[in-house]
Amino acid sequence: MSFLQRRATPLLRPTSASLRCIKRPISSLSAALKESAPIDVHPEVQDALAHGRPVVALETTIVTHGMPYPTNRETALSVEGNVRKAGAIPATIGLIEGRVKIGLEPHQLERLADVAQNPTVVKLSRRDLGAAIALKKDGGTTCSTTLILAALAGIKVFATGGLGGVHRGAESTMDISADLHELTRCPVGLVSAGVKSILDIGRTLEYLETLGVPVVSYGPTDDFPAFYSRRSGFKSPWRIDDPVSAAKILHTHRQLGMSNGALFAVPIPERYETVGEELQRAVEQAVQESQENGISRRGKEATPWLLKRVGELTAGKSLASNIALIENTATVGGQIAVAYAQLASEAPGQASHPHVVHKAAASGAATGHKESTQLPPAKLVVIGSAAVDITARADPVPGGTRSNSNLHTTSPGIVTLTSGGVGRNVAEAAHRILSSQSKDLSHSTILLSPIGEDAFGQFLVSESEKIGMRTDGLMKVSAARTAVCNMVLDSAGGLTGGVADMDVIRSLEASRITEVLDKHRPTIMALDANTSHETLKSLIKYANKRHIQTFFEPTSVPKSTAIFPAVAASLGAASIARAPVTFATPNVLELAHMYQEACASPLELTSHKYWWQVVNDMSLGSEFRTDLEQLARRSAVEDEPAATGNLTFLVDNGIAQMAINLLPFFQHLIIKCGERGLITAFRISGEHARTSAWATQSSNVFARQIVARSSSGSSVVVLKHFPPIRVPEEKIVNVTGAGDSLVGSMLATLSRTPDAFETPDSLDQLVGQAQLAAVYTLQSEHAVSPRLSTLSSNSSLN
Repeated sequence: MSFLQRRATPLLRPTSASLRCIKRPISSLSAALKESAPIDVHPEVQDALAHGRPVVALETTIVTHGMPYPTNRETALSVEGNVRKAGAIPATIGLIEGRVKIGLEPHQLERLADVAQNPTVVKLSRRDLGAAIALKKDGGTTCSTTLILAALAGIKVFATGGLGGVHRGAESTMDISADLHELTRCPVGLVSAGVKSILDIGRTLEYLETLGVPVVSYGPTDDFPAFYSRRSGFKSPWRIDDPVSAAKILHTHRQLGMSNGALFAVPIPERYETVGEELQRAVEQAVQESQENGISRRGKEATPWLLKRVGELTAGKSLASNIALIENTATVGGQIAVAYAQLASEAPGQASHPHVVHKAAASGAATGHKESTQLPPAKLVVIGSAAVDITARADPVPGGTRSNSNLHTTSPGIVTLTSGGVGRNVAEAAHRILSSQSKDLSHSTILLSPIGEDAFGQFLVSESEKIGMRTDGLMKVSAARTAVCNMVLDSAGGLTGGVADMDVIRSLEASRITEVLDKHRPTIMALDANTSHETLKSLIKYANKRHIQTFFEPTSVPKSTAIFPAVAASLGAASIARAPVTFATPNVLELAHMYQEACASPLELTSHKYWWQVVNDMSLGSEFRTDLEQLARRSAVEDEPAATGNLTFLVDNGIAQMAINLLPFFQHLIIKCGERGLITAFRISGEHARTSAWATQSSNVFARQIVARSSSGSSVVVLKHFPPIRVPEEKIVNVTGAGDSLVGSMLATLSRTPDAFETPDSLDQLVGQAQLAAVYTLQSEHAVSPRLSTLSSNSSLN
């Protein structure tokens, strides 16, 4: 048949019936769900994707097959935390009973991590996914499967430890990781510490070039990293050193309709470079052993075996490096995701959804509008009292007498009505700082507090709205009175009497609060001591189960131990590395009362075996005492001689001893010492104690810090003094809200940087800003100074 004859032959055309039988490949999550795909998207992830907020995908093979238990679980939680710190939402992906989970609950992560209790958990590459789902298996997703599912969900960034690649000897075994091919068909930015050093890095880079996958070094040089080492001896064709540039690469791919991903190679932190050569020698030995014993020819079993063997040969040093590099890539991945979300929201034609209008306010939530907006989840939740403060101050009596304390009748004067309450003041301070530093609504603060259906309740809503605070957490309680504090002052400002009606705060049930917390999934939750014991107990349990940081403000000496029943109830499940309460901010008197009650109350907290375990782990000895005595000789005020006031109260009044004895219950104590400044005392335990920046610090009396390490290296205890900011007495206007402003500022910082205590510099910035916030309020007639809206970490007192 000639060419012309072939052209004349009638073509076979598909019928409409046959076209209906041909299904296009599923390319989106919505399409997959329409096909009843066994996929569950965590509500937090779903909400973030729906509103264009940054999300980072995380794999679970590192949990199921990469690290021993419980280090695998703790690392996974730490990695999720790093993503959150960067401003993004983590979406850890795994398989539970044959259902794909995009975003895991803590109990699901525990299930995958505890392989001793779940020995049938499988390692999932593309080839395994269908079978594992059909057989209802549990599984950890590899890079390739995580790429597939991230792309399906529309997640643009995926952070992991090391990419798979071309195995050594692949020219004869044809052993090439599926990770590389998935990068050609999944439009996702993969952030890793390069390629696993057990592989043939040179051939892997060549193969990625063949596949058309861009390789970009993320750092100061174009060196391509080799997992444990910052340099592999190979160069990347491209180099960037900031998240915006990475985001622009991914965004350009999207604009051009390209279906491939990109590899961003992030070198391991520099402090781990020194052990890189030793680890690489162990890698070479492990590879040689795998070739001799046949493991290298056993497919997906090879990589876990090699990583385990390297760990054995290096006595665990490789594990510490492994943790460090995955934590680092998670941070970078979060930053890239944030930058990408910003670019996407600014792109022409792209919908931006900071708010979603709904028809009615949530049940019980206060609102002053007929039509309100559904705000994004808040990273900071403050639970405590919101009250109306009524202050009546008498005019001076005739004859020039300033004070008229003998008030037994009505008197001319001034009556003011203002918003107050510890929880509300703290929330306002945090709100003012966060809203001035970021327009990202996910960094907002929500106050959960009950109010009555009365005029005072409406006043609180109205005043909150005036300054831009969220009011969706003010919960109306029927047949209850809004909290009111009515104070009568003489003409000199002295308190002569008053009535406080604060019972409504105890009507707030834990179940109502946890419903809101389930929606917001905050980074940190603050509690004031006005909340009932039972509610505090339920909330501390809730937060610890979900690894939410908790912040307790004691409020007053009598109320400072309100948290103790919750602490006692948590000790049975507490780990040495994580205290029941993350932060507490007592003043010196509250600290003393808390210590006395911990030792002598019926709860007998300091007799519990957990307390002894933590104290033994800290193992403080004579060196700590010597350092403390030297610090006590320092002046309490910077640049003033010790004779004018020193830090002897740390020893003489037992402040340091009491703080240390309370550290098993409170991970971080921030002790307000009035005109003598502020003391921080905190502990770092477990593997993190060895990798923390404080592990390399020493006691330094000139830096006003004591750093004590246990002999095993499993614990670091830090005690540091921060001198006060001096304020001339004539400039002090109000002393009632300074402590609330200090706490609110700290919460604002911690909601954005949860690990602010983990480096000396970030701790200094946190405390410096908080002290400045307190000073601003000291100089203001308001309970919280409006000047906090101008505050940043670089602010100074003018």
